[in-house]
Amino acid sequence: MLLFTKIHLFLSLIFGFTLPQASFTGGLKFYGNEEAIDQRTSYDIFGEHEVEFSDHFTIDFSLSLSPVDEIGYILRIKNSVNRRIFNLFYDSQGDRIVFKFNEEGKSNLIVATMDKDQLFKKQWFEMKISFDLKADSISLSIDNETFSAKKQHLDDTYLPKILFGKSDHIIDVPAFAIKNLSVVGEETYSFPLYENEGNVVHDKDGNPYGKVINPDWLKNYAYFWKHQVSFSSASVAGANYNPQKKEIYYYNQDSIWRYNVQTGQTDLEVFDQKSPVKLILGTNFIDTLENRLYTYEVYYDKPYEGPTVASLDLDNYQWTEESYEQLPTQLHHHGSYIDQSNSQYSIFGGFGNMKYSKNFFTFDLEQKAWKVEEGFTGDVISPRYFSSVGYQPENNSVYVLGGMGNESGDQSVGRKYYYDLYRIDMDTKDVTKLWEIPWDKDNVVPVRGMVILNDSSLYTLCYPEHFSESYLRLYRFSLMDGSYEILGDSIPIRSDKITTNANLYFDQGLNNLFAVVQEFEDDISSDLKIYSLAFPAITKDELSDFPEKQNSKIPLLVLLLIGAGAIGFGFILYRKLNPKVNGEKEEPKETLEQVETPKTGHILRPNAIYLFGNFMVRDSKNKDITYMFSAQLKQVFCLIFHYSISEDGITSQHLSNLLWPDKPADKVKNSRGVTINNLRKTLSELDGIELVHEKGHYKIVLHEEAYCDYLRCLEIISAHEINTHRDEFAGIVHRGKFLYLSDDPLFDLFKEEAETNLEPVLILEVEKSFASESYHATISLAEALFNIDPLNETALVYQVKAMLRLGMIEESKIAYRTFVIEYKRVTGKEFGHSYSSISS
Repeated sequence: MLLFTKIHLFLSLIFGFTLPQASFTGGLKFYGNEEAIDQRTSYDIFGEHEVEFSDHFTIDFSLSLSPVDEIGYILRIKNSVNRRIFNLFYDSQGDRIVFKFNEEGKSNLIVATMDKDQLFKKQWFEMKISFDLKADSISLSIDNETFSAKKQHLDDTYLPKILFGKSDHIIDVPAFAIKNLSVVGEETYSFPLYENEGNVVHDKDGNPYGKVINPDWLKNYAYFWKHQVSFSSASVAGANYNPQKKEIYYYNQDSIWRYNVQTGQTDLEVFDQKSPVKLILGTNFIDTLENRLYTYEVYYDKPYEGPTVASLDLDNYQWTEESYEQLPTQLHHHGSYIDQSNSQYSIFGGFGNMKYSKNFFTFDLEQKAWKVEEGFTGDVISPRYFSSVGYQPENNSVYVLGGMGNESGDQSVGRKYYYDLYRIDMDTKDVTKLWEIPWDKDNVVPVRGMVILNDSSLYTLCYPEHFSESYLRLYRFSLMDGSYEILGDSIPIRSDKITTNANLYFDQGLNNLFAVVQEFEDDISSDLKIYSLAFPAITKDELSDFPEKQNSKIPLLVLLLIGAGAIGFGFILYRKLNPKVNGEKEEPKETLEQVETPKTGHILRPNAIYLFGNFMVRDSKNKDITYMFSAQLKQVFCLIFHYSISEDGITSQHLSNLLWPDKPADKVKNSRGVTINNLRKTLSELDGIELVHEKGHYKIVLHEEAYCDYLRCLEIISAHEINTHRDEFAGIVHRGKFLYLSDDPLFDLFKEEAETNLEPVLILEVEKSFASESYHATISLAEALFNIDPLNETALVYQVKAMLRLGMIEESKIAYRTFVIEYKRVTGKEFGHSYSSISS
C-alpha cells in the first residue's frame, strides 16, 4: 500500500556552488525555459555605457549548468558599429554537451562537443570568449579546452553590447548561472555579481554599470533557506541523506522516496517485501561503503518479538534482518554517528521511561549486536537528550553539543538546558569539556547532527522546542571558545510531538547545506520538508554588504537632485499603488515588479495564489510562503477553493469523506478542526482572503486586494474581454500546466474542469491572436494548449508560423522537432506533416 504523497517538486536545478569557505563570491542565476517568457532573465553587461576595444577583448566567466536536458542561448554579442551579431548556443539533449558559437542568422563558427558528466560534476567551470581584432579570429575556451574560428573579418574597433540570457526575439534560455564575470581588453571591467536584490549590476568598485531583468541573485541562496520538496507518509517514516548518491531518502514500511539534491529528480520504489522492523520512531543510518540503509528501533513499549534492526540494499531494495536485540529503554532524541572504518554505529543520550541517558551504545555492523561503551575518563557528561553529535574520522573524536537534562538523569528533578561542548577521544575514551557559554536568550536545543569541516568551527541547527510554532536557525560555533554566529534566515517547524525532528547535512561536492525537517501530526503520520542553503552561509549583515562606490566625484547638488527625484518618483509610485488617495478609480493593484515588468498578466503579486504552473502562494509582503502549505493544507485549500468556485462551498461531511475516509468519526472531527485552524492561520498571512463556514459549508472568499490567477482567467473569459486583455490572458495560462506536479487524485476533478474550460478558448484564441498579428501571444497560447494536449496540431501550426513571423527560424525548427519526438513517443508513429508543409 502506497502511503506517500509527493507535494512540491521544483524542477529548477539546485545549484551547487564550489566556493572558498572564507567568503561568498556572488553570482547570478538565470531563469530559463522552465519559466514564462516574461519571467526569463536578461542581463546587459554594460547597459547604457559605451565601451570600446581596439585590439582585443575577452569575456571571462564561470558557468554552472542545469543537469537536465535542454537547449537555449547563453549569450549574444552585438557590435554598435554594425549589425553583426554573435551568439553562444547550448544543447545538452544528447549524450554529450554541444556548444555552438554562431554568427547569428548565418552560420556556425565553432562547434564544441564536451563530456556531459565531466561538466555536470564540476558544478562550475571556466568559459572564455576571446576576440582578436587584429588577427580576425575568435576563440572559445571551455574548461581549459580551446576552439577557434579564423578569418572572421572583424572590425578593428569594437563597441560590444554583451547580453546574457533572453534578449530581443531570443527567448530560448537554458537554466544556468554565472559568476566571476569580467571583460578584459585595454581596460578590465570586473563584475563580482555580489548584489542580493535590484536590477542594477555594479562593478567591483561599486559603480553601477549593467542592467538585469528577472535576476535570481545567488547571494540570496547563502542566506535564505530554499524549500525544495515535500513528502508525506500516513505511517511512521524515517529520513536520511546519502552523500555518495546525493540522495535524500524518506521511507516507511511499504516504500521509499529518493530525492536527488543535484538534479531535482524524485523516484519512488515500492518494496517487494515490507520492512521486517516494525517502525516506531523510524531511526536509521546509512552505510555508504555497502550502500545500505539501516532502520532500527532501540525499544518497544509493548511486547514485540520481531527484528529490531534491518538493512535495505539501496541497489535492489531488498531487506535483510540484522538483529532482534533491544536496549533497556526508549531513547527519544538521541544523537548518533557512524564510524565507517570500524563498521560501527553509535548513539548517545536520549530520553525514555522518565529518564535521561548519558550512555554511548554501539551497534557493530559485522557482529550485528549492541554493546554499551564503558571506561570513559576525564570530564563527565551529564545525562541529556536533544544533543547534537558529530564525528571526526581523522582523529576518531566525537563531539557532543548541548541538549537538556540534569545531573541525576531523573526527569522528576526538572531539566536544565546545556550550552556546552565535549570532545571524546574514542581511542583513549578520554572526555574533555571544551567550553560552556552563558545564554540569556530563549532556550534552544540543537538538532541530532552537526557539520564539522575543520578544526575551528561546527555548524548545527537550533530551535526553541518548547514553542508549538517554532523555527530553526543555523549556528556556527567556535570549537575553541563557543563564540557563535547565526547564519541565514529561519526554517519553520511545528514541534508539538516528541517524534518531530530535524537534521543538518552537508555535501562537500555541491557546497550546499541541507535541512531535513520531519513533522509528526499524531506520532504516526508525518510530513517531510527539505531545504537547501548555499555554503558558506552568510549573516544578515553580510547579505546586504556590497562595496560602496569608490572615489565618488558626484557633487552634493547632484546627490540632492537625485534624492529629490527619488522622493518624487516614490510619491508618484505611492499614488499609483494607492489611487484612492486622490479619488481616482482604483485600478488593479501593482507592485514594484509590475512597474518594471511588461504587463503580460504574469507578475508576482502580493496577496496572491497561483494555480497555473507550480502551486505558489505569496503573502502581503510579496514573500513566497508556499512552504507553509503542507501536503494536507494544500489538499484542503484546493478542495475548498474548487467547491467555492463550482458550488457554494463544501460540506464538512463531504470534506471529511474525501480526506479521512478510513478514520473513525471522533478522530475525523479532531483532524478536521486542527487542519482548518492551521489553514486559517496560514491564510492570515495574506490580505483579502478568508476561510468561512456558512450554513454547514466551508468556502474560500477572495476580496478586492487578493489575487488568484485562475479566477482572473475565468473573469476574462466570462466577460468576453480576451481581445482587450489577450496579453494578460496569455501570460496567465503560459505560466504552466494547471496545478502542475500536484498528482494527488483529489485534484483530478479540479484539473479536469479547468482544462475543459480552457481548451476550446485556447484553440480559438491561438487562431485569433495570429490573425491579429499578436505573434508573441500566439506562441504563449500555443504552449498553454500543449500543456493540455501535447499533440495538438493546431497549436503546433500556429506556434511555428508565429515564430517565423518574428524571425525565430531556429526556434521554430526546434519547436517542430520537439513535437515530432513527443508524437512518436506517445503514438509510436511518425508525424505525418513535414516542417515545410506547416510553415508555408
